[in-house]
Amino acid sequence: MILAVLQARMTSPRLPGKAMAPLQGEPMIWRQVERIRLSRTITKLIVATSVDTADDPLASFLVARGQTVFRGASSNLTERFTRCVEAAGPVTHVVRIKGDSPFVDPAVIDAAVQLALTTGAAYASNRVRRSYPKGLEVEVVTAAALSSSTAQADPQVAATTSPLAQIRAQPDRYSQAHCLAPRDLSGLDWRVKTPADYAFVKAVYAALHTADPGFSMQDVLDIMQGRQDLARWAA
Repeated sequence: MILAVLQARMTSPRLPGKAMAPLQGEPMIWRQVERIRLSRTITKLIVATSVDTADDPLASFLVARGQTVFRGASSNLTERFTRCVEAAGPVTHVVRIKGDSPFVDPAVIDAAVQLALTTGAAYASNRVRRSYPKGLEVEVVTAAALSSSTAQADPQVAATTSPLAQIRAQPDRYSQAHCLAPRDLSGLDWRVKTPADYAFVKAVYAALHTADPGFSMQDVLDIMQGRQDLARWAA
């Protein structure tokens, strides 16, 4: 089984509650869920959030929509991630996606998963050698590599770092494969971290979502080039 874990929380220093901010009539988190479900390689999707009461509205909404949710410790991202994977049952690969990425592209997910499967790499991503816009990051790790790195990690270090940081930092121990875009777009940042980012995303969704809910990275690039009000986000 190939498991996707979408990490999301309601807390944000510059845009609190952004996971539930509306995009074309639905919360941003649900738009991400919809797009990930368009992937042809993902077997199961779990949204991982914390047990904090601040995340209750997020979890309640998703559960009411029939989406599987895992809730774990708020202070330890790595523990929350690994326990989510363990709770999912037997998996071969885990796909990590962050919750500030409403343009997550199912085609990019599938490209990263296929790269992991064809190369046999312990870790495949478009994050180490960046060429995609920020906000389209996809990381694919084997369950065996995740288990090994978790067992060997310093608990204090793991508690304050990305769940896959130890794997990324040890390419000699965990083989890596790199998913590259057709051209370098690494200067673009499509993550939602500020009110301005959210305004940009709302404008793009208003223009593209109705005609094609699974609009692609190229669709976003095209509309950025075609509209002056979105030009500030262009490469």
